[in-house]
Amino acid sequence: MTTVSTEHESSEDVEIRTAAAERLTFFGDAVIAIALTLLALELPVPEGSTNSALLRSASDHRAGYMAFLISFVVIAAHWRAHHRVFRHVAAVSGRLTNLTVYWLLLLVVTPFSTDVIGGDGAFQVRFGFYATVQFTACALFLLMIREIRRAGLSRAGTPTQVFSQATRGIGAAAVAFLVSVPVSFLTTYAYLCWILIPVVGPLVLTRLPRRGQS
Repeated sequence: MTTVSTEHESSEDVEIRTAAAERLTFFGDAVIAIALTLLALELPVPEGSTNSALLRSASDHRAGYMAFLISFVVIAAHWRAHHRVFRHVAAVSGRLTNLTVYWLLLLVVTPFSTDVIGGDGAFQVRFGFYATVQFTACALFLLMIREIRRAGLSRAGTPTQVFSQATRGIGAAAVAFLVSVPVSFLTTYAYLCWILIPVVGPLVLTRLPRRGQS
């Protein structure tokens, strides 16, 4: 993997490259903040003139609240991975910019897909739509990491584990969302794939090299 070298660049060129990377990072942070805001605004408000009626209404909306929590965790995980990776990015390419914009589009669509999955009826279609949106977002992030490494857009001296850890984490999430789609035709508990695979998957992957060395 090559990295951005500044040995033969003027200070002005370095500043321009760094400014472009920072602007893309700030733009991503702003869009993610908007996505989280939209997610909260779509929360259903319980109604009722009595305590029991209010609690009953809140219980009726429990699927929507659960979908909100899942989507919040998903978007937060994307932001965390984005923060860890992009603080080491020193320059951007046209391809990286395009991939980032497409990735952000999927995150902005997440509040809508959250409303969809929180609805009643047609479980497989609703679930599949949400899982497909999240899988695509994860796949785009993996392509972003690949472009950073391929084009040598990271700062010199960036630890390789920064990208490998992000790849394992986002990759496990992508597998979880993809696998959950066919599982949803077998059980309504398919969302458990989103919890189990990201937790168990990295543990299995970290053990494989050790077994090969023994």
